[in-house]
Amino acid sequence: MSRAERSTARELRAAAPVFAALGDETRLRIVARLGTGGPASIARLTEGSGVTRQAISKHLLVLEGAGLVRSARQGRESVYELHPRELETARRALDRISAAWDDALDRLAAHVEQSDE
Repeated sequence: MSRAERSTARELRAAAPVFAALGDETRLRIVARLGTGGPASIARLTEGSGVTRQAISKHLLVLEGAGLVRSARQGRESVYELHPRELETARRALDRISAAWDDALDRLAAHVEQSDE
């Protein structure tokens, strides 16, 4: 395995929990809401979501486990904040995959053009 392949494999392993966490629509909406609205309590995240407070709490635990959100106590409530570093890790993994596909398609196009000659 080449150095680039090992690096890609490492990035994919690091990004896998992020992709798994974001594979759920409710969690994706929570991340989007925290990304646009800033830090929020469970009560605030529950408002208008159509999801129970208990379900939001469970989703936040998954997001926290994937490193996507962090919580801090403010009085009696926990306030959750988006932690974008893990999103950046996932974006880099997708960029590497995209670049690999672009390279493969370029090689295929070159091969087809060469075969037509």
